[in-house]
Amino acid sequence: MKKIFNIFGAALLLCALASCNDFLEEHVPQAALSEDQVKDPKNVESMVVAAYAVFTSAEDINSSFSMWNFDVRSDDAYKGGNGTSDGDVFHQLEIEQGVLTTNWNINDMWVRLYNCISRVNIALSVLESCDDSFEAKQQRIAEMKFLRAYGHFLLKRLYKYIPFIMNPNLTYDEYNVLSNREFTNDEGWQQIINDLKEAFDTLPETQEELGRPTKGAAAAFLTKVYLYKAYRQDDPETNQVTSINQEDLKKVIEYSDPKYYGNYGLEKDIHNNFRPEESYENGRESIWAIQYSRNDGSTYGNLNWSYGLIPPSIPNVTDGGCDFYKPSQNLVNAYRTGTDGLPYIDTFNDRDYDMAADNADPRLFLTVGMPGMPYMFNKDYIIKKNHVWSRSNGLYGYNISLKHNVDPALINVYLIKGSYWASSMNRIVFRYADVLLERAEAYAQMDKTSEAISLVNDIRNRAGGSTQMIATYPADYGVSFKVNTYPGSYSKEDALKIVKMERRLELGMESERFFDLVRWGDAATVLNKYYAEEIDNCNIYSEAHFTADKDEYLPIPFEQLSASNGHYVQNIGNW
Repeated sequence: MKKIFNIFGAALLLCALASCNDFLEEHVPQAALSEDQVKDPKNVESMVVAAYAVFTSAEDINSSFSMWNFDVRSDDAYKGGNGTSDGDVFHQLEIEQGVLTTNWNINDMWVRLYNCISRVNIALSVLESCDDSFEAKQQRIAEMKFLRAYGHFLLKRLYKYIPFIMNPNLTYDEYNVLSNREFTNDEGWQQIINDLKEAFDTLPETQEELGRPTKGAAAAFLTKVYLYKAYRQDDPETNQVTSINQEDLKKVIEYSDPKYYGNYGLEKDIHNNFRPEESYENGRESIWAIQYSRNDGSTYGNLNWSYGLIPPSIPNVTDGGCDFYKPSQNLVNAYRTGTDGLPYIDTFNDRDYDMAADNADPRLFLTVGMPGMPYMFNKDYIIKKNHVWSRSNGLYGYNISLKHNVDPALINVYLIKGSYWASSMNRIVFRYADVLLERAEAYAQMDKTSEAISLVNDIRNRAGGSTQMIATYPADYGVSFKVNTYPGSYSKEDALKIVKMERRLELGMESERFFDLVRWGDAATVLNKYYAEEIDNCNIYSEAHFTADKDEYLPIPFEQLSASNGHYVQNIGNW
């Protein structure tokens, strides 16, 4: 159990989706609240906590704010499950065929995220009406603007053109005339930046309570948003990158400056970021994380149910596991290294990784559980090529995600069975390695290649030492670890290839890959090549095709388009 009060916690889960008045009536003795009572610091803080809580209570196994459900469109992972009809709407996304604006998952994520933004705006409305006798007023406003930016960011990466709810006191009439094309793509990113800059200017360097963002968290978020903004996609007739803005890249360098990250750094072992034990959670690499907990007084605690579809179904162990989000063979092959300890950037998929003959980056064995290897580093559970490890009987292969799962030995401690499996393990939203790689990418795009490669090498040095859980694997399973740093100097083109590859290796199965491909303008080229090469490993791709200027973004949901009274415009692509 987390010792510091968890502001994402279970005590407010039920109320987080209730109306503002219902919430206050439930938690304040009076039947009706006066304006002064609403503004009472105790009640204001309750509403702030409710705004945090909605980011756990509003998500779902099929609409995880981690975005794993939507990263099945990338070359990192197969959808998994029992077959193509199991979660069929996600199968359609995976092969980019048959996706309809009426599909429930397209609308569901939209609704859930705008519920989050609504909860934040309710808190902001009350905060802004408080007088300055509430000492925490400005800091709480900054925290809420950070959360509002997070909600809009997740929506914008999915749908591109969205309505921005920036006025917390929006009237009914004003709401009904909102447009999803009020801002260009570039201006949309700027709306998110505006909230984050206000947060950055006010937030403290440290927070006593877990889950509240710090100045470093706002800097990390600004780094990411400016990098997305730099890749301009402002031609309304295309989703292609038309230019890369140098001023935005300079902002990436500015907000990724180490001076903002004095309390953060790389863990000695990357796996420390994906352990449920309290001694590892909220470590130095975790800049901002969604906090989950156990034994907090509720039936199941404030557990993370959004990964409930991912565990495998091991008989009498993890019965009911659904075996979704399975690492692709393509991802496995990407970790193969040469005699120089470097990845085969252009040719990694020429053949499949051979455990007995090939060198590999140690991160492979911390990201992917493969046949013949222990599941979650527990030798009592060796992965095999059978139905236990693949509910689809091999349609989606036999690989298992390791970053989302918990050792079965920890069942009833950190892994809990309810309707689905859940754990108390935090989900890190911004981690320091990502910031370093974003800084490296900006440097590479600015043709400062030595600075870019130096940062990549920091990541690779850490990768080489990430063996605490797998130190015996070479002797026990005959694998060979080999990872080295990049020597010498590189052209801008080669430096960008290196950075892009390192992002994939470091962030594999963290649901960044599809959005990276879209941001770079590489999605159509990379994914159509992936489909063609992957058919022998996963034959569902025989019908797959990524259509440029359509499939980069989800369509605006039919339900939302219909209810907008003509104020929403559908995304391009002839949906």
